[in-house]
Amino acid sequence: MIRTETIERDGRSIAVVLLDRPEKRNALTPDMLAALCTALEEAPKTHDAVVLAGEGKLFCAGFDLSLCKDDPSGETMRKLLTRLSRACTIMRRTEKPVVIAAHGAAIAGGCALLGGGDVVVSDIHAKLGYPVTKIGVSPAVSAPFLSYNVTTGTSREMLLVPELVSGEAAHAKSLVHELVDLREDVRDKAISIAANLADKPSHAYAATKSLLNQLEGTDDGEAFRLALDASLALTGGEEEQRLLAQLDL
Repeated sequence: MIRTETIERDGRSIAVVLLDRPEKRNALTPDMLAALCTALEEAPKTHDAVVLAGEGKLFCAGFDLSLCKDDPSGETMRKLLTRLSRACTIMRRTEKPVVIAAHGAAIAGGCALLGGGDVVVSDIHAKLGYPVTKIGVSPAVSAPFLSYNVTTGTSREMLLVPELVSGEAAHAKSLVHELVDLREDVRDKAISIAANLADKPSHAYAATKSLLNQLEGTDDGEAFRLALDASLALTGGEEEQRLLAQLDL
């Protein structure tokens, strides 16, 4: 469900880490997120840059809620939230360029992954957002990653109002940095950007990224821990279980 391809572009080695569960719209499972964390840790060791992309018609539809619906203990949701936070943290902290290719849709946990990237590419008709309060889940785990990319007001709106926005609107809000017309062109655009970033002096890039992390407060992890704890606090609660039970999955 997670695989890594190597693309050589302009003399640079790009690791394309793929969410590979297209029959389920790349819905994330605990095992899938664990494998993603491993891939994101290993890829920068042997490649000049990393692109995170999804197979099939869209990037990622979020968590596989059918697993959560069948687990009233809330343990599955806890694993999903914890591993999602870790995946975003790994991307933020790697010294190599990380580009996200979010074609078609990036919803809930899928949208949260965008916060780990240095650059996010999407298409104008993509659907993006965090509509999880509708099912009693707090999107707080996404707050630090989102707030470092957009304004405070936009961050509050996107997390508290459970609506999806178009790729064009997400670009206007700075959630998406580069926009293309067709979803089929998103990955190639992301690879080109990654190759261009990888062509820059690596020590200067790493130092600049580290400084930005310090300025944003993403270097010590405290904001991530607080956000994760806020989401975990609702996990397994009565409201969450009632709303999950109503889902037709």
